[in-house]
Amino acid sequence: MKRVNLLIRSFIVVSLVWSVTAHAESDTDVDSDTDDSDWFEIAPEDLLPEELPENLHWETNNEDPEFASPDAIRGGTFHTWMISFPKTMRPVGPNSNGYFAGTLRPLQFTPVAIHPNTRKPIPMLATHWALGDDGRSFYFRIHPDARWSDGERVTADDFVFMLQFMRSKNINDPWYNNYYTERVTDLKKYDELTFGVRGADAKPYIEMLDSVNLRPYPEHFHELSDAWVKDFNWKPEPTTGPYHVDVVENGKYVELARTENWWANELRYVRNRFNPERVRYTMIRDMNTAWLHFLGGELDTFGLTIPEFWHDKADTDDFKKGYVAKYWYYHRLPVPAAALYLNTAMPLLDDKNIRYGLAHSINIQRVIDKVLRGDYERLPTFQLGFGPYDNTSIKPREFDLNKAKEYFAKAGFVSRDRNGIRVKKNDAGKVIARLSFTITYGRPIHTDRLVVLKEEAKKAGVELKLELLDATASFSKMLEKKHQIAWLTWSSSGFSPRYWEHFHSANANVTQNNNVTNTSIPEMDPLILKFRASTNLEERIGLAHKLEQMVHDHGAVIPTYQVPYTREAMWRWIELPDWLGTETSGSLANTQATSQGYSSGGLFWINEDKKKEILALKNKGEAMEPLTIIDETYRIFPSEDADEAKEGE
Repeated sequence: MKRVNLLIRSFIVVSLVWSVTAHAESDTDVDSDTDDSDWFEIAPEDLLPEELPENLHWETNNEDPEFASPDAIRGGTFHTWMISFPKTMRPVGPNSNGYFAGTLRPLQFTPVAIHPNTRKPIPMLATHWALGDDGRSFYFRIHPDARWSDGERVTADDFVFMLQFMRSKNINDPWYNNYYTERVTDLKKYDELTFGVRGADAKPYIEMLDSVNLRPYPEHFHELSDAWVKDFNWKPEPTTGPYHVDVVENGKYVELARTENWWANELRYVRNRFNPERVRYTMIRDMNTAWLHFLGGELDTFGLTIPEFWHDKADTDDFKKGYVAKYWYYHRLPVPAAALYLNTAMPLLDDKNIRYGLAHSINIQRVIDKVLRGDYERLPTFQLGFGPYDNTSIKPREFDLNKAKEYFAKAGFVSRDRNGIRVKKNDAGKVIARLSFTITYGRPIHTDRLVVLKEEAKKAGVELKLELLDATASFSKMLEKKHQIAWLTWSSSGFSPRYWEHFHSANANVTQNNNVTNTSIPEMDPLILKFRASTNLEERIGLAHKLEQMVHDHGAVIPTYQVPYTREAMWRWIELPDWLGTETSGSLANTQATSQGYSSGGLFWINEDKKKEILALKNKGEAMEPLTIIDETYRIFPSEDADEAKEGE
């Protein structure tokens, strides 16, 4: 018990969650002169006081170490790529939650950031913040120099407008409508640069700060009306961060430009970061084609997480002669929820015995060993990487033909057809159902993994059909709940798991939300709401453990694997600090301000002189010293206690 309390105390000290990110929803809209009070009401106790409280304890943090390199060089264009072209430049509304959302949304700063190593709050758009006496309100003072990329000043009015904007039916996005009505109950301006936000429930300090650490929206830019979705589909909004969308060449590329005379250039935790003057995202629909572009010097970096690239493809002359470097960098971040998500609204998948049988028919370890070279690790449960919130007692259902057979038999599938696929027959001996399911996915590079799963599943009498769609089309189908099985990875951030959006009944059998399994468990709903409302950390941990167990028992999620590192190839003109990254660097060549909630991006720079030198050496065929770095500074190795616990099970 003493050890648990120590974990809880350390968790309180170092934890901070970020703002609302990548939710995966869309569908509803208000004109700036429209009163929306007819569709929601806020109780008086959920409103902020009319006057700014006098007894606030204002905090800031200018004591933590800087983490960018003073050797960084400003300038150049960073060339990267995207696998599909975005359907909109809107940050919310229909089609806004595609892959490019992870680029657009972080272009806006939040009032507070989180230090990537100390994990403490640091000032960003705000200079100071204060917790209200009610335990569920925070107050912020905006930096007086803060400006939008179009030169307009950032004021408290932009935050007030943000709440109106997010509650507006005109944005056609019910997830945001719901969150900013039920979870963010009020936002009030006290003067031009001071505002307060109240959340629905008090939480432990750090999590409370996260839940109200919201991005502003430019009041002078948006015009809310019935036509907002259409009118603003391709109108990039001004930003508060270092970059803004400058050029959109439909179907070809999107280019960001660094805002001239950006207001935050000299802030303590910002200087020497975000160094390229421009960032171009070129659409390349195939990863292998993108690899050829990289080898041709048209892309500056390339991810090598996929074993085939690290072990085999990254062995060309450009690597051997040192023009391109390889980095393998371990970090400590929440684990993305990679899994097969079973749509329980579909026939057969509504039967728990079928779901359990499928789990024992899916040979994830075979994929890890055969396709992934043993580089990845099995993910035991849906959400992991949240410290004491993790339910470490859960073990994944392993590939087991006997158990698969047992569960399928319980569901009535005791026979096989001539192709070896299990079938269910009626009393007359007629086949009425067949164990055949379609897996929808959006990345061609994953086909080899799914082919192995398909072949292994045949041994259990299961037919798996593979449906490869464009990344955006794949995700859209999942949000429309038209899939049977989704091969999908949810990004994870913050320091507490999320259950409402993925498993609450309110999101079942409704499109455009994260409940892609269509889970609806009456016994689970009140626990989810209690978890959201609880202010007691120990109670929240207990609820999280119970909820995670319920997710496991439900069997609609078959976790696959986790990757606790980033691997990247970089032309040597892309330079990094001596320490490469931070404890929470999810990527080393990251242009964004945040990575899974941490202010860890923008540390690299482009050395144009080095680029000329390398290209000249390459033209002459002269070699440099090859460079491969494997950095395990932040690697988490299994502890002796964990090994003992595992042996004792």
